[in-house]
Amino acid sequence: MKREETVDYQIKACWHAISRMYNGEAAQHDFTMAIGHVLLTIDAEKGTPATHIGPLVGLESRSLTRMLRTLEEDGLIYRETNARDKRFVNVFLTESGKEKREIARRTVREFNFMIRNNVPSEKLDIFFDVVQQITKLVEQRRTLQSSALMETDLPE
Repeated sequence: MKREETVDYQIKACWHAISRMYNGEAAQHDFTMAIGHVLLTIDAEKGTPATHIGPLVGLESRSLTRMLRTLEEDGLIYRETNARDKRFVNVFLTESGKEKREIARRTVREFNFMIRNNVPSEKLDIFFDVVQQITKLVEQRRTLQSSALMETDLPE
């Protein structure tokens, strides 16, 4: 099987094209796609608990901590400790962060508008079904692999 015929190659190639497009747009405004992703997960009015951001954007806690520090240094966010429970930190957007968030939001909307205007809805429905099925199969496989690993760790 040629690599171009594999499902993972097609998904990866597609995502890289999208990523390059998003990064190209973000670079014109002095940020990155990853920063835009994080800004989009922060509630523009109420803020968002820091612990909720990582899972939403697929970042491990160390990477998220580094990212939040950079965003704070760049003046895009600020953090406040929860008044009731000092263990929790809420992340809020600064005015500059809100502006960058709006650029990211507009870029995502424009991309989706372009896709929806050029790909028939029937094909998009099939695409979403297939992607959801692939995700489910991958998660099932991961769960099975985790179970198998745990079984091999059990003492006899």
